[in-house]
Amino acid sequence: MTELGLRLAISLTQIGAIMGIVIVTVLLLTLAERKVLGWMQDRMGPMEVGPYGILQPFADAIKLFFKEDIIPAGANKLLFTMAPIICLIPAFIGFAVIPWGPNWTFEIGGITVKPFVISDINIGILYILAFASLGAYGIIIGGWASNSKYSLLGGLRSAAQIISYELNVGLSIIGVVILAGSLSLVTITDAQQGWFWNWYLFAFPAPQIFAFGVYVISAVAETNRVPFDLPEAESELVAGFFTEYSGLRFAFFFLAEYANMVLVSCVAAALFLGGWNAPYPGTILELLGLPSLAWIENTMWFAVKTYSFLFLFFWLRATLPRLRYDQLMRFGWKVLLPIALANIVVTSIAVFVTQ
Repeated sequence: MTELGLRLAISLTQIGAIMGIVIVTVLLLTLAERKVLGWMQDRMGPMEVGPYGILQPFADAIKLFFKEDIIPAGANKLLFTMAPIICLIPAFIGFAVIPWGPNWTFEIGGITVKPFVISDINIGILYILAFASLGAYGIIIGGWASNSKYSLLGGLRSAAQIISYELNVGLSIIGVVILAGSLSLVTITDAQQGWFWNWYLFAFPAPQIFAFGVYVISAVAETNRVPFDLPEAESELVAGFFTEYSGLRFAFFFLAEYANMVLVSCVAAALFLGGWNAPYPGTILELLGLPSLAWIENTMWFAVKTYSFLFLFFWLRATLPRLRYDQLMRFGWKVLLPIALANIVVTSIAVFVTQ
């Protein structure tokens, strides 16, 4: 096999593995969310398909796959078809720069491979922000192309909401970038090794506690989740921007929403909570004389942090009511934006004074 062919095979293997993990996670999340909501609301959740309802995600997937795919008579067929794909692809592309485990390298046939990150680029955060913003176009196009008033209102709401809260996401990350001196997620994660007080949530000289709060709230809003689910407000807009969608196209929107939840959770874990780093130096497996298996413990810590954020999404949905639209916009521009800007100023001054 030529060097180009080998490099391509390695890249495709990594991409396939990451895609498989994300899709399986999304399937599990659809069940986990309904079960968690059931427990919090004193009911059982899905119980019919499989033992304790554990096969419910597969039943839902099969149902959506065979459901009739309807295109409204007045819809723009090309844009109506393209919108779910425009939403889905950016949601998956962001995972290319997420470090899932230690920054190890080894050679295969003279090619250097990093097994736990597909691509370590020096502008990883900008890459994620750029592609995540493209998903908004799919929502806007889908809402307009459906030729439905409900869909159009949902698309317009989503456009304003994503633009407003994506600004806060970007500003909340700048404090971490100042402390790390890099936009690479691999470099940022490596800089947080050691004890948990090295994580940027607690790190000297400027703990990013307020930035973390702004990021989490803005990420919930950007993924259109409760209490910021105004674009999909069932009581007002039926289903918002995907009211007219059915079958696989509806499944693509659904998949994109959950993939975005996983992505923002991974980014939060990497930026503020040390990513794959344990809250103590090294790993327990290394102390037991098994350094070659340390990656298992590292990836498990990353998974625990990510799933903790995903649980927060469910918790918020079970406990908080939906905001009014004017409250949503006021909160983003008059509360979160000043906090994010103040955090940047304080972090800059603290780093300047202590260096």
